[in-house]
Amino acid sequence: MVKRKELDEGLEQLKVMLLDMGSHVEAALGDAMRALETVDVEKARTIIKNDIKLNQLEENIENLGARMIATQQPVAKDLRRILIAFKMASDLERMGDLSVDIAKVVIRLDGQMLIKPLIDLPRMAEISQQMIYESIQSYVLENVDLAYKMAKDDDQVDALYSQVVRDLFDLMIENPKTISQASLISFVGRYIERIADHATNIGESVVYLVTGKRPDLNA
Repeated sequence: MVKRKELDEGLEQLKVMLLDMGSHVEAALGDAMRALETVDVEKARTIIKNDIKLNQLEENIENLGARMIATQQPVAKDLRRILIAFKMASDLERMGDLSVDIAKVVIRLDGQMLIKPLIDLPRMAEISQQMIYESIQSYVLENVDLAYKMAKDDDQVDALYSQVVRDLFDLMIENPKTISQASLISFVGRYIERIADHATNIGESVVYLVTGKRPDLNA
C-alpha cells in the first residue's frame, strides 16, 4: 500500500512538471510572436535566455521518472505513464527550441520594418498555443477525444502555413528586395508548424497510453 501511494504521488508530480513545461512553452511561443510583430530584439533575447528553465524541467522529469522506475518497479499502464512523460518532455523541450528559433529570427531582423502585416502567422501561433495546452490536458485527464482533436487543429495550422508561403512567394515575385526578409518570415511559419506537429505527437502518445495502440495523427 505504501509503494502504491508513493507511485501515485510520483505520477502526480510528473503531471505538475509537465503542466509547468507546457505553460512555459505556451508563454515562450506567445512572447516570440509578439517580439516578431514589433521586432523587439530585447524581448527576443530574454526568450533565448529563459530557455534554460525548460531544459531543467525536462531533466527533472527524466530524473524523477527514472527514480520511480528503479524504486517502484511500475508495470503495465503505470510504466506507460512514465515513459510517455519522458516522450512528452522531449516534445515540449523541442517546442521551446523552436520558439527560440523564432526569437533568433527577430534578432536577425533588428532595425528592419516588416514587409507586410502579420495575419496568418499569429493565428497559427494561437492555434498552436491552444494545442500545447490541450495536449497536456489530454495526458492529465487521459482524454482520448482531446488527444484526437490535435489532428484537426494540426490541419488548420498546415493550411495557414500553406497560405503564408503562397503570400510570401507572391511578394517576392512582385518585389525581389523582399526576398531576404520573406525567407526569414517563412522560416517562422515552418517553426510554428513544427510546434503543432510536436503537440500532435503528444496526442498520439496519450491515445497509446489509454488504448495501447498508437495512431498516426500527423498523417
